[in-house]
Amino acid sequence: MTKNQIIYIQGEELTYDQFSAVVYDKAPIQLTQTAIEKIHSSRQFVKQLIDEEKTVYGVTTGFGKFSDVVIPPEQAYELQLNLIKSHACGVGEPLTEPVVRGMMLLRINALAKGYSGIRLSTLQTMIEMLNQEIHPIIPSQGSLGASGDLAPLSHMCLPLLGIGDVIHRGNRKPAQQALREIGAEPVRLEAKEGLALINGTQMMCSLSALSAIAAQNLLLAADIISAMTVEALEGITHAYHPILHQVRGQRGQMITAGNMLSLLEGSGYVTRPGEKRVQDPYSLRCIPQVHGASKDAFTYVAEVVEKEMNAATDNPLIFTEMSEVISGGNFHGQPLALACDFLTIAMSEIANISERRTERLVNPQLSGLPAFLTRHGGLHSGYMILQYVAASLVSENKTLSHPASVDSIPSSANQEDHVSMGSISAKKCWNILENVSKVLAIEYLCAAQALEFGRKTFGNGTKVAYDLLRQYLPPLDRDREGHQDIDIASKLIQNGALVSVVREKVDLMI
Repeated sequence: MTKNQIIYIQGEELTYDQFSAVVYDKAPIQLTQTAIEKIHSSRQFVKQLIDEEKTVYGVTTGFGKFSDVVIPPEQAYELQLNLIKSHACGVGEPLTEPVVRGMMLLRINALAKGYSGIRLSTLQTMIEMLNQEIHPIIPSQGSLGASGDLAPLSHMCLPLLGIGDVIHRGNRKPAQQALREIGAEPVRLEAKEGLALINGTQMMCSLSALSAIAAQNLLLAADIISAMTVEALEGITHAYHPILHQVRGQRGQMITAGNMLSLLEGSGYVTRPGEKRVQDPYSLRCIPQVHGASKDAFTYVAEVVEKEMNAATDNPLIFTEMSEVISGGNFHGQPLALACDFLTIAMSEIANISERRTERLVNPQLSGLPAFLTRHGGLHSGYMILQYVAASLVSENKTLSHPASVDSIPSSANQEDHVSMGSISAKKCWNILENVSKVLAIEYLCAAQALEFGRKTFGNGTKVAYDLLRQYLPPLDRDREGHQDIDIASKLIQNGALVSVVREKVDLMI
């Protein structure tokens, strides 16, 4: 998928690849004709409801606890404008550009389904903002995850109305100026539009989608790096025999065992039972069981998130084919909250077992290698303190792994008496993935350094991984600033370079 390839949006089939192309590569988006027709039809029905003076939540009434307050049609603009302004009360550091772009894309995709009653012109202005890289400044805190991400989405919508500042192609400027520069006018909201824009799960869903993309990359990187460690410690590959894993039948476990055998094929380092030892420790022997369980969790989470990426999550929803407006709770973030908590725990385990392998690499009593992987122990400390850093990060992850989805605080005068805390789950998940990448980077460094003490043939996949690191970082001969090594290794993991080069040689599965 090329950078300038148009992504067509119709609310039903947005994929992770398309999401990534828009969020990271700035691919432009455009509504399909089918979406346009559905949007027009939905808007016409809203006009009909107003003409017939029907009482409809959020169209002719107030919001939340004020749902029983009827608002006359002549105050529709003021009602919707006040909604956006009053709900734009988030706090904390601004969300990153990828999260903001993801929020905008996902809200556009949800509105394109034609169940929200928004005007086409309003949606087209948001599309133009996204395509022209006008990014709202959105505080990261303040969402309960039901009724959706109200505060963050309100901040997302302020610039659409010409209010506040934006980041436009890297420069901060007033929203009105940015709109003027792209030839757009601020939107004047009509009935239902404000609610349609902010009542949804798009902040937590954007973070969840970004996390799913990152997690897939880290799960494959973990297999590659652990295979290097198996080589460095002369591990026993018999533990990855396919029949062993088939009799258990867990999909992720079988896939991981296959990955390990593919990566280590041709290696002169690996051993057979009894050659060096009868069995390896769990952190080597149980790689398929541990990595595999996390892969299975990832598969579940990725499916939940992809459904939410294509979901209608505002309230009420308009079903024109039935001439029906249904008020419900699709904005409730519980599916994402549980999924993100699950992924958080699953990915924390990837870091936990990685740190244990790092300890085996640097500890001479466990590895048979020079202490802390330096030839000059005493005068030089080698990679001693890198294991400390890994231990610190996995400990932090254990705290972050406490599920947010089990918490709830009533809001809106107890009208909204159970909330998901999905935004907190999603943010924690993203933070943990950053830590996991650093822990894996430390194992990557230590495994490569440990292999400097051998003179044997690498496996098909491990050689590529070793060579990639050595393109950017020489072996550790004398002590140097460890944070620089970690930064180089983590970038090769996070940007997908490690997985990409290895996949050119080895068919890795997820």
